[in-house]
Amino acid sequence: MNHADTEAFLRIVPPPARPYNTLAARMTTLSWPNRITLSRIILVAPFVVCVLNVQDPQWGTAARRAALGILVIMGISDVLDGFLARRLRQETPLGKFLDPLADQLLVICSVVLLARQSTSVPGGILPSIVVVAAIGKDLLVVVGFCIVYLITLRTCISPRRPGKLCTCAQLAMVFAVLLRPDLPSFLRRLPDVCWWTATALAVVAAVDYFRFGQRFVASVAQTGREATANAHEPEAPINRQTNPNAPTGARPKTIP
Repeated sequence: MNHADTEAFLRIVPPPARPYNTLAARMTTLSWPNRITLSRIILVAPFVVCVLNVQDPQWGTAARRAALGILVIMGISDVLDGFLARRLRQETPLGKFLDPLADQLLVICSVVLLARQSTSVPGGILPSIVVVAAIGKDLLVVVGFCIVYLITLRTCISPRRPGKLCTCAQLAMVFAVLLRPDLPSFLRRLPDVCWWTATALAVVAAVDYFRFGQRFVASVAQTGREATANAHEPEAPINRQTNPNAPTGARPKTIP
């Protein structure tokens, strides 16, 4: 086959396409759920800019309502990327890492800004304990993740129900605080209820993550001990009384 025939053959018979589920394809291709999650992370920046201007004499009200609109968009996108990941069966380790990261970036930026006198919503400054509980829970998760990895050399990204409830309560708290100037008089105490609920759930979630980490380390250690015991367990000797002529390593046969 000459050079021209080889080129014609290559044009007719293209190389086989690599399947999507290969590791290289997953590393170089972003699924739609992950793209939506990344867009949610990007939206944190304009949200912060809006919150920084809530006390501006001219644009304060517009900035606060813009922050509310961005928060609603981020909440809808959070539901959408989870739905698409399950529906399209595109749940990936990257998505499991980015999704809580986007939520916690939003929560931490919000509670820090809304607890400062210069950037808080008029009449709705967050107590310091809310900031301590929110940031303390996330620090515990990050430090615990590192400790578990150093002990077991394994990673475990597993969203927990108390953590999900805590994140929902914190986002609801941010929404209620930003909406406070527009609330009727009989709902003015709603932000207070939201931030104390979010603080209590942050403590519960921190305890749950701590206990989960302990159980994970214990299970890995137990698995390692069982594997070591099985590796050093001697093979059962052949009962040569049943068949004296059986060679070593052969399956014993009972003599009738």
